[in-house]
Amino acid sequence: MPLHMSTRGRYGVRLMVALALNYGNGTTLLRDVSRREGISEKYLGQIVIPLKNAGLILSQRGSRGGYALARPPEELTVKDVVEAIEGKIAAVLCVHDPEACARATSCVATQVWKQLSADIERSLSSFTLSGLASQARELAASDPDYQI
Repeated sequence: MPLHMSTRGRYGVRLMVALALNYGNGTTLLRDVSRREGISEKYLGQIVIPLKNAGLILSQRGSRGGYALARPPEELTVKDVVEAIEGKIAAVLCVHDPEACARATSCVATQVWKQLSADIERSLSSFTLSGLASQARELAASDPDYQI
C-alpha cells in the first residue's frame, strides 16, 4: 500500500483552510463548510474533536456558535493539522517507536525512513493556513466552481 494521507487528514486540512478564510469574521458553522466542500457535516463533527483537543480551533455554542481558529492562520501549518488528526508523522512505525520493530536499531533502512519522515514534516511545515487561504482566494476569483 502506498504512503497516503487519510480522508480525515485531507478533510481536516480543508476544514482548517475554510476557517482560515473566515478568520477575524467570527465563527464558521460546520453546516456551511459541509455544503461548500461536499463533506458530511457529521464527518466534520468528528474531525473537529482532535483539532479542538490540540488547541487549534475554538468552539462557541449558541446563536453565534460555530468554530474558529485558535491562533492566527499564519501561525498554523498543515503539519499542525495533520499531527492533530493523524498523530506523529512517520513513514513507518519504527521511526518514532523503535519497539514497533525488532530490527529498528539494526536496520540500515531505518535511516531512509527517518529522513523521509523528516522531509515530510519539513514540507508540511512550509504550508501555513494563511498561505493556503490566499491561494484559495486567488483560485476562487479565477474559477467560480473552485472548492478548497
